[in-house]
Amino acid sequence: MNNISVYLDNCCYNRPYDDQSQLRISLETQAKLHIQQLIVEKKLSLVYSYISVYENFRNPNVNRKTSIADFFKNASVYVDESYSEQILSEATKIMETGVKKMDSLHIAAAIIGKADYFLSTDIRLLKYQTDKIQVINPVNFIYVPEV
Repeated sequence: MNNISVYLDNCCYNRPYDDQSQLRISLETQAKLHIQQLIVEKKLSLVYSYISVYENFRNPNVNRKTSIADFFKNASVYVDESYSEQILSEATKIMETGVKKMDSLHIAAAIIGKADYFLSTDIRLLKYQTDKIQVINPVNFIYVPEV
């Protein structure tokens, strides 16, 4: 099994449900589905958190919510509520750079869960850089040499 671990944010999980007539969205969807397959095949490790579960629970579309929740079963690492103080501390520092609260919580959970990569399709969020985790778009991630 490959030791590379990834954490996908909510927009990444939901990308296949967006309007595929836009090229960028279609490419990100294909990349996300490829990454998802690598996770299922255990060629990548998935990290997710109680924040992922909470945000997915808020999804009003029952089919999407169920599909994403089912995919969480492929995870190797679950960052649970016992890490909430560490996550809040890390997220506070991230928010100071202008990242929104929920995005900061996800990045913090990914860092605490020791993910190598944080995958997102959010253009604003992709501008955040840190030496603690690589924030990257799924299309760019498939070009990572070790993937």
